[in-house]
This record gives sequence, C-alpha cells and structure tokens, in this order.
Amino acid sequence: MSRFLFILENEVQLAALAFLTVVYLLRLAWLFRFRTAPERTYAAGSAGAGIALSMMNVAMPWAMESTRKDVFFYVQFVVFHIGVVLGIAATFIIPYWPALFTIQPVVILFQVALGAAFLVGLLRLWRRLTRPALRLISTADDLLSLTLMTLFFLAGALAVSNRYEQGEGALIAFFALTTFFLIYVPFSKICHYLYYPFTRFYLGRMQGHRGVVAKQRRVE
Repeated sequence: MSRFLFILENEVQLAALAFLTVVYLLRLAWLFRFRTAPERTYAAGSAGAGIALSMMNVAMPWAMESTRKDVFFYVQFVVFHIGVVLGIAATFIIPYWPALFTIQPVVILFQVALGAAFLVGLLRLWRRLTRPALRLISTADDLLSLTLMTLFFLAGALAVSNRYEQGEGALIAFFALTTFFLIYVPFSKICHYLYYPFTRFYLGRMQGHRGVVAKQRRVE
C-alpha cells in the first residue's frame, strides 16, 4: 500500500468524519431549539401507536401510493439503500478489518449488492433526466448527489477485493469519494436521513393522537 492511500484511508477519513459529526451536532442543537406545543385536541387515538406506525413507514410499501402501485420502485429503494449501508461499512472494513475481505463469499456479497445499487442509481438518474416532471423539480444538488452516489457504488464494488497488488486506482477513487461525501453530505439533500426519526416521531405522535392513524377501538 502506498503512503498516499494509507493516509487517505485513515487520517483523511477520520478528519472528514469528525467534520461531519461536528456539523451534525450543530444541526441537532439548532433543531432542538424549537419546542413543539402539546396537542390540544381530544385524544381520539394512540400517540404511541402513531409514532410506531410512522417510524415503520419506510418498511411498508403499501402505505404510499407510489410504491403501492409500483413494487419495482420500492425494490429499487431497498437495493439503493442496502448499497448505501454496505458502502459505508466498506469504508471502515477495508482499513480496520481487511481480513474480512479475504473471505471470497463476503467479497462477492458486497460486490453483488453494490453492483445492483449502481444499476439502480443509473435508473434513478435516467428517470430524473428523461421525465419532464422530475427534470423540472430536480436541482443541481439532486443530480450531483445521485451521480456521485452511483459512482460511489461502482468504486466500492471494485474496491472491496482490497488487492493492492492489482493497483490502487479503485481504492483511491472509493476513499476520495468517501471523503467528499463526509464533507458535502451535511450541506446536501442527502442529510435527510438525519431528520427522519424526528419528523416521523412528531408526525406520528400528532396523527396518532388525533386518530388519523392507529386509531384505537372504543369500548362501548
């Protein structure tokens, strides 16, 4: 391994991760400045059940019209986000647990999952560029984030074999993209996952309390 790649995998990644953590903590501190007022409506349902249902919304494709009518669209969502999780995992496994990627079935699993996520990324990019409605609402951040995520999956699929003797190009590309994302993500639309638990909690509590979702059956 070259000295450049060693520093990129370690010091650079840790510095970028520390930057991401600081920005996220500042964002959360700002978010918690706002206090939600208690519900003043009659409790027609269960706030707790509403919260639970809202949190699980991402795992219920039948709950949204877009995924209910197009199961393949939901499959794409699942494959894409599995790729995200495994890609992030690979950024830690390669420098700190490289022995795991000497196990061929593990390497194949990561490569198949990241390869599938790469294809889904291409499909999503194609949809944004070819569908007039999506093209109209797509910002530069949308296109840049999706393009770089797609390239991240491809670089990850090539890098997980971790065979330095075959060249370091894929590893350098993979960790360079990782560094960029750690710095860019807090200021892009990708940071939506940071707010997911909070938005789903407040929405579920409100709707559950009002009986909009998870309405309790009254005992007469």
